[in-house]
Amino acid sequence: MKTLRLILYPVLILGIILLSQSIFVVKETERAVKLRFGEIVEADVSPGLHFKLPIVNTVRKFDSRILTLDAAPQSYLTSEKKALTVDSFVKWRVSDVAKYFTTTGGDEERLRRLLIQRVDAGLRNEFGSRTVNEVVSGERDELMDKLTLQLDAIAVEELGVQVIDLRVKKIDLPPEVSDSVYNRMRTERERLAKELRAQGNEVAEKIRATADKEKTIILADAYRQAEEIKGNGDAIATATYANAYSKDPEFYDFTRSLKAYQSTFGSKSDILLINPDSDFFKYLDDSNAKN
Repeated sequence: MKTLRLILYPVLILGIILLSQSIFVVKETERAVKLRFGEIVEADVSPGLHFKLPIVNTVRKFDSRILTLDAAPQSYLTSEKKALTVDSFVKWRVSDVAKYFTTTGGDEERLRRLLIQRVDAGLRNEFGSRTVNEVVSGERDELMDKLTLQLDAIAVEELGVQVIDLRVKKIDLPPEVSDSVYNRMRTERERLAKELRAQGNEVAEKIRATADKEKTIILADAYRQAEEIKGNGDAIATATYANAYSKDPEFYDFTRSLKAYQSTFGSKSDILLINPDSDFFKYLDDSNAKN
């Protein structure tokens, strides 16, 4: 009985050890390859519970999530032979597990070195064909999109990884380059400001001219209407006077003479030389009247 126990216990323990080494789990966030003596026998093991032969098979697991490669700042020359210090980063993930393992041996640090080399080559070529102004403010988005597509095609074919995005975090300019860029940007902004001011002045002149024209038209119409109203009023007044005076012409003539006498003899110093028999003294014929 003791002998049986001495045999069963080691066998049971060995069985448990073999079973534990025969089972492996691949998580949803992982990609894996199964190897047999270093040779790939299953290129892309799906997530879940799997079995392998102990000692014969080994499993290499890799992170399948999107990872960030933050490259060290590098100096590049533009088409104007001006140096720029560029700080960039790359978003990537494993797409072809077999190629990734074959190329890098599953060493993420080696993958980073290889990817940085290709990023550096792409940035150097693209910066070398563009001016400082195009790189800094003009075509950066277009440049990054183009580089992302180019780098993704190379990385998928050569390294088995997909490049999701390539972006420039910062571009530092040497002092002499900064002065040149800032002066050019200032000149451009001043030119644009002058152009906008000229357009504004042109619009303002048109508005003022239109307002002056409308003012002249309004005043002319108002003057015409005022003259028409005044003329109508004078016509009505004249007709009224004529109608009133036509009822007693003699009285009208008398009142007019009185007004004439009043205005003529308003001052003692006034001198009037006139024939006493004229019609002016028509209502003053009784010159011998008693006071």
